[in-house]
Amino acid sequence: MRTARFTLDPAFTVGDVNPRLFGSFVEHLGRCVYTGIFEPDHPTADEAGLRQDVLDLVKELGVTAIRYPGGNFVSGYKWEDSVGPVEDRPRRLDLAWRSTETNRFGLSEYIAFLKKIGPQAEPMMAVNLGTRGVAEALELQEYANHPAGTALSDLRIEHGDKDPFGIRLWCLGNEMDGPWQTGHKTAEEYGRLAAETARAMRQIDPGLELVACGSSGQSMDTFAEWEATVLKETYDLVDYISLHAYYEPVDGDVDSFLASAVDMESFIENVVATCDHIGARLKSKKKINLSFDEWNVWYLLPHQKETEENPLDWPEAPRLLEDSYSVTDAVVFGSLLIALLRHADRVTVACLAQLVNVIAPIMTEPGGPAWRQTTFFPFAQASKYGRGEVLDVRVDSPTYETKKYGEADLLHATAVRAEDGSVTVFAVNRSRTETLPLEVALNGLGLSSVVEHSALADADPDARNTLDDPERVAPHAVEGTALTDGTLKAALEPLSWNVIRLR
Repeated sequence: MRTARFTLDPAFTVGDVNPRLFGSFVEHLGRCVYTGIFEPDHPTADEAGLRQDVLDLVKELGVTAIRYPGGNFVSGYKWEDSVGPVEDRPRRLDLAWRSTETNRFGLSEYIAFLKKIGPQAEPMMAVNLGTRGVAEALELQEYANHPAGTALSDLRIEHGDKDPFGIRLWCLGNEMDGPWQTGHKTAEEYGRLAAETARAMRQIDPGLELVACGSSGQSMDTFAEWEATVLKETYDLVDYISLHAYYEPVDGDVDSFLASAVDMESFIENVVATCDHIGARLKSKKKINLSFDEWNVWYLLPHQKETEENPLDWPEAPRLLEDSYSVTDAVVFGSLLIALLRHADRVTVACLAQLVNVIAPIMTEPGGPAWRQTTFFPFAQASKYGRGEVLDVRVDSPTYETKKYGEADLLHATAVRAEDGSVTVFAVNRSRTETLPLEVALNGLGLSSVVEHSALADADPDARNTLDDPERVAPHAVEGTALTDGTLKAALEPLSWNVIRLR
């Protein structure tokens, strides 16, 4: 096969990686919360009912901002139900996922969970703009963030949380463009409500960072027009607009699935263009950044079919959306991470949906073990080694034909330069059958050696980690990768996610 090539030069960069790019998402959906992160009767549970085995894996994963409590769930959420003595909290019907919500885990428990992960775990709170509005958002903000001396801040203290939660990052609703959303609105309706809510919340605290709802996907009929309409109302009041995207193979089209990041990069670039167009029309020097606060591989079509055939009848914490991820899924997942890094100048928040059990990198069994899915490894490696400045990567690669995206590069890659001058190359070989030779010219970076070349690949592309075989798949060391006379040479295994560290 023809060699794939690109050049790295410190004079050509994309931008600095915001740590929030490695965020995640906890929604009251299925077993993400209950028997996921929270299981008081589990053998490893701490005094707060949090599973220590899960906490350890979450720390290893390296997540930062964690979006909560939804997702579709938030559009019917009454935050008041989730605070105060647990025994007094009401049970509610959750219309989004046709489940019963017990509210045993709520706002205070969420903040305590973040604190146990560590200081890098930042709250990202969504407010309900589906069935509620400005008043309820302000009440939640006062309860969460005001120090003391008002009815709601004193109520928080009475509930046992003396210190305010200090939530800086807020989502103004969720997927309000989607007809499936409780309280779905037109762009005009949502834009006006989001502006009113943002303006009022900033009256309490001008320093908040606010995320307006963008489109739930580039395929939405209202895409781009929705963003433009919403931003006309909110441009000077918000800091981010959201993007959501999920990918799966359709009708067995694995080649198109492997090129899913082509769509993700197009989505990002089109939203950036729309934001900047509205900024130009408003003659504003401000730049709206992007919050890609839901992304993942999600086998949505089988879920939809199963739901139609077997509708739920309001169970507590049912097994929902518990996708088991293969090596192929992990390679696509890694490619999506590369797409986010390649646009780090404008994508400054991103949340992997979700954290535990629900389309997640971490799986658990009630009363039993927790384990890493195949997608755990690319995220953990990117979070660990993808901190610093993204270098501009423009590949000269062999291509292949896809039904959905046309001609696509077999190589998908990016590189990040850390503060100490070391460089990490993240690369995916989309070929399912052939090894891809890679050469990288290194100009002016002062690099002299390969620290490590790690790859996630397997002779069986459907291999996965399961309850019965939780360590079936893991990254392995690759031999023969070398840096000579300013050129890195490597061989990328078929269908592989690669991390090459240089110093």
